[in-house]
Amino acid sequence: MGKVRPAFIKNTAKRLLELYPDKFTTDFEHNKRMVQELTNITSKRVRNRVAGYITRLVKRREKLKQLMAKAAEEKE
Repeated sequence: MGKVRPAFIKNTAKRLLELYPDKFTTDFEHNKRMVQELTNITSKRVRNRVAGYITRLVKRREKLKQLMAKAAEEKE
């Protein structure tokens, strides 16, 4: 089971990924700085939670791309 996150954390993270998909990586520290620059979140805890969720989404997206590429490779 995953961790429970408030909807505003998820919504903020998804919105940032939609607007700036190339600015985020799988590195939490980098994502934390990007969230700081791109938003007006003043709370350290909220910023870190948004950055952590973005990191998770980026990792999941990359894993999905790898699986799709592997499936396409096996298909050929």
